[in-house]
Amino acid sequence: MPTKLTIYNGALNIIGERKLTSLTEDRESRYKLDDVWDNDLIDRVLQMGQWNFAARSIELEASPSVTPSFGHQFGFDKPLDFIRTMGVCQDEYFKIPLTQYSDESQWWFADTETIYVQYVSNDSQYGGDLTLWPFNFTEMVEHYMAYKVSPRLIGLDLNSDALLAKWKITLREAKSVDAMESPASFLPTGSWANSRRGYRSGERGKRNKLIG
Repeated sequence: MPTKLTIYNGALNIIGERKLTSLTEDRESRYKLDDVWDNDLIDRVLQMGQWNFAARSIELEASPSVTPSFGHQFGFDKPLDFIRTMGVCQDEYFKIPLTQYSDESQWWFADTETIYVQYVSNDSQYGGDLTLWPFNFTEMVEHYMAYKVSPRLIGLDLNSDALLAKWKITLREAKSVDAMESPASFLPTGSWANSRRGYRSGERGKRNKLIG
């Protein structure tokens, strides 16, 4: 399972630098990697995709402290561990998307008093837990750190464009693998499609269309 040290060493291996023995080793490369890590690295990489391993689902009631002056009637506070929205729905099973809502700063606004939100979380039990990071995601993070740290290390003569290209490849691969972990979702067929197939309203055995 990945740790901060293994991720550091993964990045160093990519740029041809000697591995660290610990996170307290007195070396320039460790200090520079610390700079990259401390610059909100976890939040940055979590924001790059709708990662299933970091997904968190919650029910939200309208906040009494938020009173919209116009538009949608109710405001909802975003949780402190929020990174990016994955879905906003009207039901707890996340089958009925809420299409009429707005996303502004630290709030969501809607015309219903209860909403259900799935989002990428940096909480220590979700995306902030390195032991939950899949191999492809971890590899992507190592390449991202390698790309970010290489210009900061004295004496390295690496092609930054090549490092950037490799990081983008690993990002696409990580997203692709993560997407395959998502369950298939079904949406009911419309009345026009049903009539074309000979179905009538209320008939049993109606078929759903597979999406994704």
